[in-house]
Amino acid sequence: MAYPTQPGAVDPLWGYFSAVAGADQQIDAHELQRCLTASGISGTYQQFSLETARIMIAMLDRDRSGQMGFNEFKELWSSLNQWKTTFMQYDRDRSGTVEPHELHAAIASFGYSLSPQALSVLVKRYSTNSRITFDDFVSCVVRLRALTSAFQMRDSQRNGHAQFQYDDFIQVVMSV
Repeated sequence: MAYPTQPGAVDPLWGYFSAVAGADQQIDAHELQRCLTASGISGTYQQFSLETARIMIAMLDRDRSGQMGFNEFKELWSSLNQWKTTFMQYDRDRSGTVEPHELHAAIASFGYSLSPQALSVLVKRYSTNSRITFDDFVSCVVRLRALTSAFQMRDSQRNGHAQFQYDDFIQVVMSV
């Protein structure tokens, strides 16, 4: 989405975004990865993987274009700052990783109430030697947010039950 006026005069994030966005003012996963690396949002942690950049775009990709405009970028930036603050809060030993019990507490702080079995699946998926890096933490939280949102859209009675057609299920799961 192009801006009718120069957003740089209004929003400091415009510089990071416009440095990698093409003439179409959209960024893809490779550009998002470069943009976030240049911005320093990950702090002293390693840069975001391409896969994490892809799912961050997918989380906000309402038109399923595989790209992100400036407004989506600003929304992502806000979420990333919240996730970084939470990660740092639960990385009590300042190792640059969170342990399974810290992941559980961080996820609970976002309002998710997951079973021990679901938490175990997350730990197995996102940890290496029972440690979760910031990149993997973001990947986990993005998927949790996107899948929860997709589920809630289909849980019309808000009773924890949703009905999916197989093709719809595959589209939801494979898009994040």
